[in-house]
Amino acid sequence: MAKLPQVTVIVLNWNGLNDTLDCLESLDQLDYPNYKVVVVDNGSVDGSVPVIRERFPAVTIIENDENLGYAGGNNVGLRYAVTQGADYALLLNNDTVVDPAFLCILVDAAEADPGVGVAGPTIYYHERPDVIWSAGGAIDWQRGSTQMVGLDERDEGQFGEEPRTVDFVTGCAMLVRRTVMEQVGLLDERFFAYYEETEWCVRVARAGYKILHMPLARMWHKISPSAQADSPLVHYYMTRNRLLFLKATGAGPGAWLHTLFAEYLRTLVSWSVRPRWRCKQAQRRAMLQAIGDTWRGRWGKQHITA
Repeated sequence: MAKLPQVTVIVLNWNGLNDTLDCLESLDQLDYPNYKVVVVDNGSVDGSVPVIRERFPAVTIIENDENLGYAGGNNVGLRYAVTQGADYALLLNNDTVVDPAFLCILVDAAEADPGVGVAGPTIYYHERPDVIWSAGGAIDWQRGSTQMVGLDERDEGQFGEEPRTVDFVTGCAMLVRRTVMEQVGLLDERFFAYYEETEWCVRVARAGYKILHMPLARMWHKISPSAQADSPLVHYYMTRNRLLFLKATGAGPGAWLHTLFAEYLRTLVSWSVRPRWRCKQAQRRAMLQAIGDTWRGRWGKQHITA
């Protein structure tokens, strides 16, 4: 019997001890036998490391001195996976729990077709376990926008059971073939957080690999879209990094025009003149700073002004 491919599961932690413990507990239930778990700690100050080490002694912990963001922190884990001879790396958000069959389904799909570079599962809301957050992602190159496929749909089997080709899978959970990392490179750390996995998937696809969504691989994400929408810092990164995504992927003029004028300018005007949007002033300032930083070429970690 052939040896099953080795998978390194990379869980990035930044002051998220309780979520990370729940995630690691679910990983302990996986039915795939040949995997190792690595927790990359991004400079947490909540005492995460000693607790994780005590509760899960088999887990490898890599400690970063500071918060390197999603891209930088995960790249530390990806480099480790390559040096340890992993056949695949699985990036997994710490605020998730996975179905026991999740990893086996993803690996089987990738092994069945050597042209598969990245594979991702169906992701549900943790608080609404049968409602989809992501069944892969789609890119609208005319508008320069991205969206989660199946967002907020109740799962009624609409995506079938067979592998589906998609434009990208979210970095919340993505299985990446080793040869992809060696040929295409790793995440672009200019993004710091948000859009980096989408740009990576574009590079992977342009190198000739397939990006797959596996409908039967299931997991649950403790995400709150409303909390994200209210965060000026999230709005800063989403605004700036969408523009960086367009730049990095060589998007056409139509995508730039639609993003800057049909969306960004209209939003800024609305938030500036309409009384009902006075509550959005912090997001408005973050958006303006993001556009300015894009113009100046300021990437990576940024602190938005008050």
